Amino acid sequence: MKTTRHATYNLNYHIVWLPKYRNSVLVNEVASCVRSILHEIADAKGVEILDLTVQPDHVHLFVSSPPKNEPALLANWFKGISSRKYNHRYADADGEKIRWARGYYAGTAGHVSSETVENYIQQHKEGDS
Repeated sequence: MKTTRHATYNLNYHIVWLPKYRNSVLVNEVASCVRSILHEIADAKGVEILDLTVQPDHVHLFVSSPPKNEPALLANWFKGISSRKYNHRYADADGEKIRWARGYYAGTAGHVSSETVENYIQQHKEGDS
């Protein structure tokens, strides 16, 4: 359990999103940079990353967040800020920019244990670059 000034909570969200057109661009150095940026965002926003997998064509993020942050806000933060930071830092005139598809999946660990979600993400790390 975690606490804020006015709440005790245990809110864990599994968020999944894709690069635009589901292109397999999240490999090697790109995947490493995206991982690093996602951790920066979590630190800046006061969100704890419980598990993270960057696959060539999608991202699995399992986070714990205070109640003030709704899942849509979390998805928008991680998708929007990560693409802006990556494109600003790493995409030169010839470099490929990161563009995310519009949608995302968001689920809670309310009816399954967080360990179940973490195990699911770990199983998908086999293809992780």
